[in-house]
Amino acid sequence: MPAGGHAGEETPPARPGTEANRSIRHASVTAGVGLLLMSALAGFGKFVALDGLVTQGNAAQTATDIMGSEGMFRLGVMSLIVVIALDVVVAWGLYRVFSPVSTSLSMLAAAFRLVYGGVFLVAIGQLLGALRLLGNDAYLSVLGADQLHAQALLGITAFNDLWVVALGLFGVHLVLIGYLAYRSGYVPRPLGVLLAIAGLGYVIDSAGIVLSQGLWTSIGAFTFIGEFLLALWLIIRGPRLTVSESRLHGHPIPVAR
Repeated sequence: MPAGGHAGEETPPARPGTEANRSIRHASVTAGVGLLLMSALAGFGKFVALDGLVTQGNAAQTATDIMGSEGMFRLGVMSLIVVIALDVVVAWGLYRVFSPVSTSLSMLAAAFRLVYGGVFLVAIGQLLGALRLLGNDAYLSVLGADQLHAQALLGITAFNDLWVVALGLFGVHLVLIGYLAYRSGYVPRPLGVLLAIAGLGYVIDSAGIVLSQGLWTSIGAFTFIGEFLLALWLIIRGPRLTVSESRLHGHPIPVAR
């Protein structure tokens, strides 16, 4: 029998549980970083590049402002497209982090986020259509300037409407993630509650804007804190996350070291 430590001795393979935990840790950090990047890009794209250039009810002013800062508007649209790509990455990361709690619910949560991303992508297409209307394409000369401006503003309004509907789907995703976090044993339960509240806020906003005949005060603007705290937890605690062998095989209970 060869002596231990010889050059030819093979390193024992890592235990399956060790590899699974390493995968979960990597997914946790990836999802956390993705969430923070998304927050910055979505904030710029929606609130700076879009809302900052759109004057609701004034199509002519909106057209003037957008064409005067076309580069920023296009950069904002591009940032929103990157957000959708990050949504796919985050959906995978959160599925991997919470699959030890429930594979089926984690997959359902990921599906809602992916469908949300698909609807959001359709909404962004409305912004590109608005830019086309405000361009110099020759075939648009048959329409007057007022018509073009009005249709462009209508396209931007359609973007907002589709985004609101998509946020309802995103809210369901957050409610499921909040439930999984609450039941996990390795995520603080208050964080799971805050995530569920954030999700309910988006669902209520989506339903309220669709059903209300007047102005609607956004609830999600006050309940979103759970999303930000989740991103921090994934980055700070994720690299040290350890899930027990029994949980990895579909039994109770995960532990965090």
